[in-house]
Amino acid sequence: MVFMGDRATLLETGRFVQRRVDRPFNAMNAAFGGAAAGNNETTDTPETPDTPEIIKATETAETAGCAATVESTEFTENTGSAGADGNTGTAGATATSGSAESEESAESEARHRRAADAGDTASMSVLGALLLRRGDLDGAEPYLRGATADGDRAAANNLGVLLHQRGYVDDAAGWWRIAAVAGSAAAAHALGRHYRERGDEPGAEYWLRQSAEQGHALGAYALADLLEHRSDVGAERWLRAAAEQGHREAAYRLARMLDRNAGDDPHDAFGRPGLGPGAGERPGASGRSAVRRDDGPVAGPATGRVGEAEQWYRQAAARGHRRAALHLGAILEQRGEPKEAGRWYLISAKAGEARAACALGFLLRDAGDEESAAVWWLRAAQDGDGNAANALGALHAARGEQQTAERWYRAAMDAGDVNGAYNLGLLCAAQDRTPQAEQWYRRAAYAGHREAANALAVLLLQAGDATGAEPWFSKAAEAGSVDAAFNLGILYAGRDEDRAALIWYERAAAAGHTEAALQVGMALLHRGEEQEAERHLRCAAGGGSAEAAFRLAGVLDSRQPPPGPPALGEPMPEKTECEEWYERAAEQGHRRAQVRVGMLAAARGDVDSAARWYREAAESGSRNGAFNLGLLLAREGSEREAALWWSRAANDGHGRAALRLALLAARRGELAEGQRWCARAVELGPAEVAERAARLREALHQELTA
Repeated sequence: MVFMGDRATLLETGRFVQRRVDRPFNAMNAAFGGAAAGNNETTDTPETPDTPEIIKATETAETAGCAATVESTEFTENTGSAGADGNTGTAGATATSGSAESEESAESEARHRRAADAGDTASMSVLGALLLRRGDLDGAEPYLRGATADGDRAAANNLGVLLHQRGYVDDAAGWWRIAAVAGSAAAAHALGRHYRERGDEPGAEYWLRQSAEQGHALGAYALADLLEHRSDVGAERWLRAAAEQGHREAAYRLARMLDRNAGDDPHDAFGRPGLGPGAGERPGASGRSAVRRDDGPVAGPATGRVGEAEQWYRQAAARGHRRAALHLGAILEQRGEPKEAGRWYLISAKAGEARAACALGFLLRDAGDEESAAVWWLRAAQDGDGNAANALGALHAARGEQQTAERWYRAAMDAGDVNGAYNLGLLCAAQDRTPQAEQWYRRAAYAGHREAANALAVLLLQAGDATGAEPWFSKAAEAGSVDAAFNLGILYAGRDEDRAALIWYERAAAAGHTEAALQVGMALLHRGEEQEAERHLRCAAGGGSAEAAFRLAGVLDSRQPPPGPPALGEPMPEKTECEEWYERAAEQGHRRAQVRVGMLAAARGDVDSAARWYREAAESGSRNGAFNLGLLLAREGSEREAALWWSRAANDGHGRAALRLALLAARRGELAEGQRWCARAVELGPAEVAERAARLREALHQELTA
């Protein structure tokens, strides 16, 4: 008998996972300090039993019908179906664990058999239930029929179970109806499931509601499953009722419902969840493999209903629910509690949850234990987890083991993870195997991978096919690829379609793209919209753009009067915000910023700082830096070194440096050398410098011909 609740549970995983013997992973256990010692490592089983419940009959028919308190857990342990709390391995399964209990059970059975043979109804019901749990259907049936004939509702329910096991489904339903009408919650639950299997949802809802309203945990869970299937808001109430009675699967599904309601799950490229690398990874540039961290659970905002969801995940996980342990680990990891998250990932992974093994691998990798991470990724990948296969591929690619990396990327692709094709494209591109890279990018892009679409467009653009690249950029950008939106802006800007380019730059900037924010800021500055430009420049500068920091400093610099030289005896003035931004850009190697920082330091009288920044700029190739350094050295009396820096600046096209060299040569009496530098200064300009150089050259010429 297949139940809808079981089917929903199995479909969530997409496949069956065979139970396996845990191998020792000493390195991983050491990393987490044996935190999982003593935890239950059983795999998940469907919470709704595969067979109807057997009510453990007691001395009176009335008490036997109270299914919420008298269901047998002994039978569930023997048959593998769930007991009253929906779990296997509960304490009630220990009835045969000791010899004393066995003797007591045998004595009790003998006593009930004598009473039943003497015609006692309650004993017939108890003995029938006992034989039924044992699997002795032939021995149980006459006792159950005898007790049923005397009006025992527990016996009627159990007779239905017996007939159901023999394949007489309609006859079983008849006896369940009799027991349910008499008030048996367990029979109402079984009858409701029977009607749902037949497609009679109104009938199923009626009987499941009867069972649930009597406080029956499995009835409440089955009713919630039915209502959730219809998207009925009442499902949460009954999941909660079942969970509060200890139903493990109900606690898990209630947590998932609360989690979904608290925050939308992220969806990536072309409507597919969790595809592509994180924002900021540049396909084809960085060569980094895409590993989908969000393939597992993603916790929403850690407030309100998500906090309640965590409690239910914890309850289900504590009862051995491996997927609940997985989600609980994800919440804890997101909260910044990696050790506790690792403990729950470990429990879930050892219970056979491949996604937990994969997540544990990432946690270990982030902690610096790459070898242990590889062990868990291998275990998850062998169980069919594409994300783990991608992680292994990336690990081997980073080690230069290209063939092994390719094998794992193909395994990821075979597991249905489109990132495998994208990563194969990255691998081929890094090896200059452009046709193969294009093939894999195209395959992933057609499957809906937005970053593969962007990478394919980049490849086509590099080959000169701008027409072919544009639709792939558009498709990736529309699907949410920030890099594609930025690249589309570059494409339109190259065609002088500034309005269209700005639209895509703004879209990428809104998603946090640093270079796009810089482009938007520069465009707004060109329009004269300084306030709005400043906002974008601050975003770009905060994201690490040296050019944005320099331009932001320029905006702030233009608003303040130029500082005068400090008066004698006054303390050195503090740095302004604009100077701090200049310094941030300078520290990132921005040459113009280095020159500007040097100028500001010189204006404050900080000659040492000015010389340091001028020298850094000059050594990086800045002709202005070399010229200013020469001026500073000349003032300090080091004309010989100043001449060296002016020569470098003049040879790089700095007219003022050439004029300074001409003046220096004239002062030394080197008239021909002075004429040569004058000619160079006239050639380089600007106009003011050219005019002065021309006058000096004429004077030197007259001196030579006098």
